[in-house]
Amino acid sequence: EARRNQIMGAAIETLADMGYVKTSMGQIAKRADISTSLIAYHFANKHDLIEHTLNHIVASWDGYVEEQVALGQTPRDQLRLYIEASLTYIATRPKHFAAMLEIIFNTRSEDGTPLYQSNTDDEPTILETLLTRGQEAGEFRLFNVRNMATIIRGAINEFYGDMHKPYIQLDSYLADMVDLFLQATEARPAR
Repeated sequence: EARRNQIMGAAIETLADMGYVKTSMGQIAKRADISTSLIAYHFANKHDLIEHTLNHIVASWDGYVEEQVALGQTPRDQLRLYIEASLTYIATRPKHFAAMLEIIFNTRSEDGTPLYQSNTDDEPTILETLLTRGQEAGEFRLFNVRNMATIIRGAINEFYGDMHKPYIQLDSYLADMVDLFLQATEARPAR
């Protein structure tokens, strides 16, 4: 397991630094300081390694966010913690996010569908679940939960593209985003 994690770590670094097209088993092996045959022992091929790497990144991100969200007492607290944890994850692991984007936009499922379009999982995400709980508790106004979750995730993901610009600071971006979405979801008093 440690060796597989080492290889996936090297894959993340290589994908983030070189992009998907230039990433090869040889480049990953070089970065991990191992032979390509050792990678082949643990992963069937590049696609297998890339798929496992994506799953590793997603599980790591989801696990971190879920731990933070669990600390919240109310849906409003949990929404704030979700946003904070997601932005912090991107800011502290930019290569993970870059590698994930390289994988999502450059690989295809077995039927040829781009990976970013092939997720047909209808299970609600942690964000959709907490938004629904907030509506049920009367803390959030009524809105389409899937739409709101997509909008929030979009604002979180957009941070990555701008985080290296001198006028973007994590603390202020985070504060503005939390303020924006707490207001956007807030239950309104009956008239």
